[in-house]
Amino acid sequence: MSLPLSGLKILIVEDQFLIADDLRRVVGFLGAEIVGPCPTVAAAQAALAGQPVDVALLDLNLGGDQVVPIAEELKRRAIPFAFTTGYEAWVVPPEFQERPLLHKPVSPAELERTLTDLQAATRRT
Repeated sequence: MSLPLSGLKILIVEDQFLIADDLRRVVGFLGAEIVGPCPTVAAAQAALAGQPVDVALLDLNLGGDQVVPIAEELKRRAIPFAFTTGYEAWVVPPEFQERPLLHKPVSPAELERTLTDLQAATRRT
């Protein structure tokens, strides 16, 4: 059995328990170590302060709070990330339009493909 994300630490920032659990399960099945899931900006900031991460999945809207502070920190650290959302692409802030966008519910195949692409980006940096 192939574990395409083996050795990666992936931060999951998602406030909806069932979606967070699905993401955690799929990412774990692909071999990655999960950081989180973090349901709030504060929890994600604490996770980033406490340990290194290689890649991140960010829900755009965390109970009414935007995930922008986390995206800015990841960008500053050159950590690749993708957004997950139930909204349309226009809600992504302009400075992050180039980031991958996964529409919920995210299929396991789409998640694997996106994380594999992000993993390749970590190797180029």
